[in-house]
Amino acid sequence: MNVKAKGYVLGAVAAATYGMNPLFALPLYEAGMNPDSVLFFRYLFAIPVLGIMLKARGRSFKLKKQEILPLIIMGLLVALSSLTLFQSYNYMEAGIASTLLFVYPIMVALIMAILFKEKLTIQTILCIMLALGGIGLLYKGGDGPPLNLTGIMLVMVSALSYAIYIVSVNRPKLKDIATLKLTFYVLLFGLSLFFVRVDFGQSLHVVDTWYLWGNLVALAIFPTAISFLCTTQAIQYIGSTPTAILGALEPLTAVFFGVTVFGESLTLRLSCGILMIILAVTLIIAGSNVTTYLVRFRKLFPKLPLKRNIPSRNSYK
Repeated sequence: MNVKAKGYVLGAVAAATYGMNPLFALPLYEAGMNPDSVLFFRYLFAIPVLGIMLKARGRSFKLKKQEILPLIIMGLLVALSSLTLFQSYNYMEAGIASTLLFVYPIMVALIMAILFKEKLTIQTILCIMLALGGIGLLYKGGDGPPLNLTGIMLVMVSALSYAIYIVSVNRPKLKDIATLKLTFYVLLFGLSLFFVRVDFGQSLHVVDTWYLWGNLVALAIFPTAISFLCTTQAIQYIGSTPTAILGALEPLTAVFFGVTVFGESLTLRLSCGILMIILAVTLIIAGSNVTTYLVRFRKLFPKLPLKRNIPSRNSYK
């Protein structure tokens, strides 16, 4: 498997695992935990997992002086993105929050185009529009109250923070740091935000049921350790914008669990949304090869004859 193929696979895995957030977080909310406590345990349990992996591979934990500040900033950005997204679940349905969160690929594309002069191609715009349309179809709206402004603002902050993280990870100061070590320190520095927010443990909510501890461990492993590892590696392989667009697979995770675990029906609307997202992801994976394939397809047919000049009636006079 070449580097680009690995990048697309990793990006897909990152999106699918990150989409598991509501699956594990919402039962914890119902049990009385607040977002700060959930995220504190999520990061706390993920860090040892990454630390063991780092040690098992014989990698050094040592950082250069010039790497510390960028990693602190990245950690706080990721923590802010997680915090605002989880807080938004208190103001709107998780499905709506997941739909609104997908503005982050547009933010990534705009940041790359404005700040780093990356060409914003028609294909990239088409993929983003297709993905947005597909995610819009996946959301099953109800007759509830209008969207809460606080919830919308929280999701927008989450999306912007995540977009800045995706762009920054591929910059020179961080690009050369090993993926595993980078993810370890991003989560370690991110944990500090939640440690402060739970009053250094004084206001920490602890669950008293064994299966809810399982939810916390699952949050630490799937949408945290695995997702951030795969995201960072995918960005280094294929770039920020394609990785962000692959994030369209996140809501598909929710649909998958809704159908297979909770017995929801797979309607025509959902099927159309899934097809649109798959088409968007396929186009972004195909990349520049799309033009090559179209040219090859055109060569299968002979050239049409040129339009001949038909003499006017006056020429016979």
